[in-house]
Parts: sequence; structure tokens; C-alpha cells
Amino acid sequence: MSGQSAVLWSGGLDSTVLLADELSAGRAVQPIHVRCGLAWEPAEARTIARLLAVAPLAGRSEPVITVDVDARHVYPAGHWAVVGRPPASDSPDEDVYLVDRNRLLISNAAVVCNQLGITHLLLAPLAGNPFADATPKFFAQIANAITREHGHSLEICAPYLALRKSEVAQRGLELGVPLDLTLSCMNPTPGDGHCGACSKCRERSHALGT
Repeated sequence: MSGQSAVLWSGGLDSTVLLADELSAGRAVQPIHVRCGLAWEPAEARTIARLLAVAPLAGRSEPVITVDVDARHVYPAGHWAVVGRPPASDSPDEDVYLVDRNRLLISNAAVVCNQLGITHLLLAPLAGNPFADATPKFFAQIANAITREHGHSLEICAPYLALRKSEVAQRGLELGVPLDLTLSCMNPTPGDGHCGACSKCRERSHALGT
């Protein structure tokens, strides 16, 4: 991959390992955090700040660029993602699907890429993701549309799409990522910890063997 890349970063385990992975390869990387007005995003922002202050990101990563897009109006009043009451950990994936959220995240991050001349936007969906907006076909289609509309070439890359979360966690350990500081939760505790009761916490716990 040539030229500067950007990583769509939430402070979660997967995207944090991806950012560290790109930096370990000696690439110039711009982290971008897109906030849509959802309940867990303030905790994400604080998590990102903590991660940027420690190895392996401290002194190596560019400062994060935050894009605030209030998308709460697209959800029904009292939607779980807005009020912070996610479905239980044993709920099916469909219960936590936020329709078209990847398009919203990508399209806003793409504007930053356009402004900075960045030609590669990286995301961290994993193997087994069941949603149509986390497939190579979707990423290729939206990248082609953005390239046409912006007049600026953009490739959307998902380098972990064939990996399980446990494999990404292992890669994080190899890179020295403090996995305990990452946040993969839809209802963080007041201290930005994991609630232990949502499906994101379940997936994280299984991957880490905890």
C-alpha cells in the first residue's frame, strides 16, 4: 500500500490493533473517529485519549481527527443505541444492527481523506460479520461512488476480514497493544469499563478467554 492511509478508529480492540499494525509497518497513518451521537461514543473518545498516551501508539500516531455528526434523528425515540440500553449479550446479531451505519461512518471519514489527500481508508470488520455493509462488495461499491463524487481516488480496505477476534487479539499482544485499555462495549460503566452484559462484551470475553 502506497501513500498515507487513514484508520476508522473507535478505541475498540479491533480498530486499535489495526492502527498499531499499520504503524508497525512504518506507514503514515491518520486515525479518524466519527461520532454519531450514540450513547457509548463519549467513552470511546476518552478511551482513544488514554490509548494515544501509551505505547505502542504514543509518539507514533498522528493526533486523532474527530468528526461529529449527530445522526440521532434517524433513529426512533428511545432507541437503545441513543439511550444506552443495548440488548442482552445472548441477543442475535440482528438486534444490534444499526442500519447503514457503516455508510455514515465511511462517507464522513472519506471527506477527511479527501481534504488530506489520503487514498486508503482502513476499517476493522472481522470474519463472521453477517451484515451486508461489511462485505468486500459493499466496500468496493461505496469506494467507487466516493471516488466519482469527490474526484479523488479512495480505496476502502478491511485487512482483518478473514480473521477471528481471537486472532486479532493475539496480533495485538504481539504488537504490545494494551488490550485492557481498549473499549468494546455498547453500555460502558461510569469509569469507561465494560458492562459485561452486551454482545460486544461477550465477543470480547470469548476472544480474550476471560
